Amino acid sequence: MRTQIIGITGGIGSGKSTIANYFNSLGVPVYIADDEAKKILFLPEVVQEIETAFGKEILTDGKPDKAKIATLVFKNPEKLTQLNNIIHPKVAQHFKSWVKVNYGRIFVLKETAILFESGSYKDCDAVILVTAPKQIRIERVMQRDGILRERVLERMANQWDDDKKAALSNYVINNFNLESAKAEAYKIFQALNLSKK
Repeated sequence: MRTQIIGITGGIGSGKSTIANYFNSLGVPVYIADDEAKKILFLPEVVQEIETAFGKEILTDGKPDKAKIATLVFKNPEKLTQLNNIIHPKVAQHFKSWVKVNYGRIFVLKETAILFESGSYKDCDAVILVTAPKQIRIERVMQRDGILRERVLERMANQWDDDKKAALSNYVINNFNLESAKAEAYKIFQALNLSKK
């Protein structure tokens, strides 16, 4: 039986990580692509690529400076694409190995903020979209990251809007209230488990 790959995504501040963690608490293996991307960023060969692409000033003490990178790429779509082209193929390769380790599971989750923007939704058997009202998302990110509203809006501008994502998603969880969002997630968990029985 082939393990189904279920993508889970949502705009910044939607709470997709919280919902992914809830699935994990139900025993579902979850691959958090953003965490792996952060690890890959510091591999020696990747540091070299980053330096070549963006210059030495993007490094601090010889290592990629995430704050400097964020400032650069979130204002410049071309630079963001350049960064993604360095990191994402390596994340995709790592994910393939991870899926093999979890062979035999009914399904696994791949959690990533840019599932649609990167085109990797095409490799998923189904997609779960986590949404929340824009103002709630802005407030969550400002509080979580300690940044100004303008910085949050810059990041949002690099992501598809929810309507566009919803049109390509199999399931949509509205996460304005965590308990109701978990209830929706549990229904999806049951449906995905039953789909292979």
